[in-house]
Amino acid sequence: MPKVRKLGIVMDPIEAIKPWKDSSLAMLLEAQARSWQIFYFQLSDIFLDNGIAMGQFKTLTLYDDNEHWFDYGDAGHCRLSDLDVILMRKDPPFDLEYIYCTYMLEQAEESGVLVVNKPVSLRDCNEKLFTRVFPECCVDTLVSRDAAILRGFIEQHRDIIIKPLDGMGGRSIFRVQAGDPNTNAIIEAVSKHGQSQTMVQRYIPEIRDGDKRILLIDGVAIPYALARLPAAGENRGNIAAGASTRGQPLSERDQWLCEQIGAELRRRGLLFVGIDVIGDYITEINVTSPTGIRELDSNFDINISADLFECIEQHLPD
Repeated sequence: MPKVRKLGIVMDPIEAIKPWKDSSLAMLLEAQARSWQIFYFQLSDIFLDNGIAMGQFKTLTLYDDNEHWFDYGDAGHCRLSDLDVILMRKDPPFDLEYIYCTYMLEQAEESGVLVVNKPVSLRDCNEKLFTRVFPECCVDTLVSRDAAILRGFIEQHRDIIIKPLDGMGGRSIFRVQAGDPNTNAIIEAVSKHGQSQTMVQRYIPEIRDGDKRILLIDGVAIPYALARLPAAGENRGNIAAGASTRGQPLSERDQWLCEQIGAELRRRGLLFVGIDVIGDYITEINVTSPTGIRELDSNFDINISADLFECIEQHLPD
């Protein structure tokens, strides 16, 4: 009789998701289709007991239904080492509580659990700073909390994007052009008056053609991108900021970018990653809770979660 796999998922409250676009739900539906048992946790449910990673769980039954997408089942406590796989899908903010949870997940990993993505890499690979590993793939970028240094970059490049290192969904992202009278105020707001490291990047005009989300499984790209087209009057290609979407095949440049980073993603145990590409450049490498599965599945009649679980099963012992 085949072994019943046990899948844990750490995520935000499941009752608050948007089921028609939620990638975690797509993954859970695939796990259920494979007859895996599903254990649901929020960040606050993970704890250590005498050095043993534990969790307060609820089991789930999932439905592909925008009005009723889950039911709770049993509840209880378990050792995380009793699970086969844990999906860490908690959305940012990437704060100390998130980091503490990765330490506990790392203890589970040391006990033989496959954690997707690898906890140490979640800590090491800031979604904006990780681009530094691939300078040949990126536009001119500077990170500083010093206002004078940030202003110097603006003066040099004349047209830039400024954003915090810990944001998501297009929050606190501004386009600034040299001579903008609001420059100092924007720098103060984003850097929190010089208390937070801040990223500035040369503005890429190709944003008008979309901010492309490309998904990679174990370093190999899904052959389609989700182009997120900024709303009228917007510079941000984020769905949360009102962008529309369009599915499209990867370009030769997109494929080249993915080839440059694929081996490093595999080396770091980053099984599921979403990169953001504007024009010819990677702008972010999303490792915490990449999205886009449901939109791409719908656009191209594919099943990205099935590909992901095929990969996960290859990483598990028989």
